[in-house]
Amino acid sequence: MQSQEQPVLRDIVLVGGGHSHVGVLKSFGMNPLPGVRLTVICRDTDTPYSGMLPGYIAGHYSYDEVHIDLNTLAAFAGARFFRDEVIGLDRAAGKVLCRNRPPVAYDRLSINIGSTPRMNQVPGAAEHAVAVKPIHLFNDRWLALLQRVQQHAGKTRIAIVGAGAGGVELTLAMQHRLQHELRALGRAPSDLNFHLFSSGSEILPTHNRRVRHTFERVLAERQVVLHLNSEVTQVSARGLQTGDGTVLEMDEIVWVTQASGAPWLRETGLALDSAGFIQVNDHLQSLSDPSVFAAGDIATLMSRPLEKAGVFAVRQAKPLAANLRRSVQGAPLVSYRPQHQWLALISTGDRRAVASRGALSWSLGGALVWRWKDWIDRRFMDKFQSFPAMDETVMGKAVASDVKLDQEEAAQAISAIAMRCGGCGAKVGATVLSRALGALRPIERDDVLIGLHAPDDAAIVRVPPGKAMVHTVDFFRAFIDDPYLFGKVAANHALGDIFAMGGEAQSATAIATVPSGLEAKVEDVLFQMMTGAVEVLNEAGCALVGGHTGEGKELALGFAINGLVDEDLHTVMKKGGMRVGDVLILTKPIGTGTLFAAHARLQTRGRWIDAALASMIQSNRLGAQCLQAHGATACTDLTGFGLLGHLVEMTRPSGVDAELDLTALPLLEGAAQTSAAGILSSLQPANVRLRRALRNQAEAMHHPNYPLIFDPQTAGGLLATVPADRVDACIAALHQLGYGKTVAIGRVLAQGDALEPIVLRC
Repeated sequence: MQSQEQPVLRDIVLVGGGHSHVGVLKSFGMNPLPGVRLTVICRDTDTPYSGMLPGYIAGHYSYDEVHIDLNTLAAFAGARFFRDEVIGLDRAAGKVLCRNRPPVAYDRLSINIGSTPRMNQVPGAAEHAVAVKPIHLFNDRWLALLQRVQQHAGKTRIAIVGAGAGGVELTLAMQHRLQHELRALGRAPSDLNFHLFSSGSEILPTHNRRVRHTFERVLAERQVVLHLNSEVTQVSARGLQTGDGTVLEMDEIVWVTQASGAPWLRETGLALDSAGFIQVNDHLQSLSDPSVFAAGDIATLMSRPLEKAGVFAVRQAKPLAANLRRSVQGAPLVSYRPQHQWLALISTGDRRAVASRGALSWSLGGALVWRWKDWIDRRFMDKFQSFPAMDETVMGKAVASDVKLDQEEAAQAISAIAMRCGGCGAKVGATVLSRALGALRPIERDDVLIGLHAPDDAAIVRVPPGKAMVHTVDFFRAFIDDPYLFGKVAANHALGDIFAMGGEAQSATAIATVPSGLEAKVEDVLFQMMTGAVEVLNEAGCALVGGHTGEGKELALGFAINGLVDEDLHTVMKKGGMRVGDVLILTKPIGTGTLFAAHARLQTRGRWIDAALASMIQSNRLGAQCLQAHGATACTDLTGFGLLGHLVEMTRPSGVDAELDLTALPLLEGAAQTSAAGILSSLQPANVRLRRALRNQAEAMHHPNYPLIFDPQTAGGLLATVPADRVDACIAALHQLGYGKTVAIGRVLAQGDALEPIVLRC
């Protein structure tokens, strides 16, 4: 992951993870542009490579072999990765509107989101057909279809609507895979009947006659029924109808035709063609907005109409990356010159393929062409799965002249680069702070007398009668590039101590540091981060009442939290209440330390990080209430000391020993792999010193989960003890509340004579 020590002067936002944008990310990773921050927004972490998708459907490739990990690629590029769905643009404000997060500001915007099927134009298609596009969503649909076919008794009739290269390849790939699956189940492959529909008089209309004839022969040999001049005009749960009134019963219908632009583009004011694609000039720049670029299927090149083929999206990456750089530098843009002929290697489903280029066609038996295609595809994917080590002395060196700035921005940039003041001079400016925080909507509580929106020198909070105050503080620097998600994790982490004691969160005071830079950039980061934090605080019923924000080298956030418990303390869950015979339970999986250490080294998978973040932003509030209701005798939340450290904190004041079952430990996906690779958190060595608390370390240290008991957690789960006769009901209740990984991990023992209170069971 690249460090960004220079102030951010311009934001380039990439919407979508298509073939052009992965090329842009690789380009910026190899050659960063000082002062420019990249952000990629995509609803999925894994983006498929269309050239290998038929091979995946046919069963020749694994999921990871045909998908590019956007999260890891973005980390290599020094880019922020925001996993969300874009729903619109506010071009006047220069912001991308997202479904689940605050708007994202941009100076230059690039859109590479592929196409969307126009299924609403055919009655019933949207409800009853499986759409191939958008391609990033197809995997879930394909797996569901695969399961339905496996479970369908008797013959299964499958229709593929669309007979271009994509439809023909998909038909043959699906047939190959599904026949294999039926054989494995002891069923006859002849139970599958495939039908391919073309609205025109031929298949593969953009390819030469020899290619068409080759595939007509292959389809006939595979007993695929070909329906030419058969436009599908209606779809139902039982089948489809064509333009001449023919009705055919079908069990599955797959849609590979009639694509268009995403519906939200129609509300942006960008110039679109009749199908809703963005009209661009030879610079891949919107005809109506020079700050917006587009590439791949979503773009229509006005100087020359192009087929919606991945080869063009791949080739557009280089001029797109160049023009995004040149645009923020105020330099002349370069033109994209598409090739007039291109090589297409079209697979036949069975590790064979046909080559097509202009009027040329050859198959050489098909197997050799397939090996050629496989070599090309794997070489392409390797560019985005293997990353060279970067010279950190080259990274992060910036001068204001790298990016074109106006006079006021130039002055701000010089100030940001210059030596900054300390003391109160390091505060974030009042104007920036008021704008960023003014849009926040913290909840209001009757016991908050003076808070954020009635600012004074300090907040005033009333302690209700019969209540006592419980107070905690937490603070740490950002470990991810998404300030909104970081705000959520930081707030959730800080609230954990309150919930672990059975308290109700009342008020929070924030302390934040943000890197210096242009005012607009500082304001945006602060707004994104605090929006995420306030969402978590509000959900917990905790009012943000004030705080302090200053400049620093790194983004960091913490909170001082006030909570309330009953004054007689009878509802308080403490660390020291463990009783012999109690069962140890853990409500969340562990492994955040090793996973994020691996992420910083580009040694993890994006979906592992997604799952870890989902766990980290899950509140412990309901879990703590459930534990209280089931008579938990002791509780703490897992944070930096790791599982062993926090368990020792519980056994010592309780005067007991504990047995920990290493095999039972719930692990975050990928944590076992990164830990086994020796990739551990920087805090791990300090935590390992606690191994002196282990009675049988020598026999346990070879267990694969052993290193993970020292792994520091961020916003971890609750470690609690519950009476043995109530533990099953407690775990079942926690599962129902969404803590699906909750398990029993050990038991409480009577204190022995030895000095080591923890016994590890393998």
